[in-house]
Amino acid sequence: MPKPPPTANELQANPFKRGTKVRLVDDIPGYPAGSQGKVAVANGFEWTRYWVRFTDGESIGHIDHNSLVKAKDYERFLVQRDHEAIEAEAAAEAAAAAAGGGEEAADGGGAAAGGVEVNGVMVPQRLIDMSAAARVRLGV
Repeated sequence: MPKPPPTANELQANPFKRGTKVRLVDDIPGYPAGSQGKVAVANGFEWTRYWVRFTDGESIGHIDHNSLVKAKDYERFLVQRDHEAIEAEAAAEAAAAAAGGGEEAADGGGAAAGGVEVNGVMVPQRLIDMSAAARVRLGV
């Protein structure tokens, strides 16, 4: 049985050592995704970050580990990341379709099914109602 291809996270799992050839998977100021370089310095305990010397001779510091992948794994990483995004979107659509009719019943239906948008984020009406009930209960 053939081994399944590594996930995008598995391709980025191990820390990079000094001298490792890497490519950017995210845009950073001055360099687009796909730019190639070599790790000059690796540092950090909780947050692993790198100084990378790019092919144009410039060094950029504090590049997050999740913004880099080994140069030899770059193409596989892009394919796997796109594949995982498509799978996640399909799973979200399936979950939304499965919960389609049940959402109004859980919210109480009608006017209570609305919500309020705060800083671009939709806050469901049931959370607003729960918060108001807690304030009444606590006497605030």
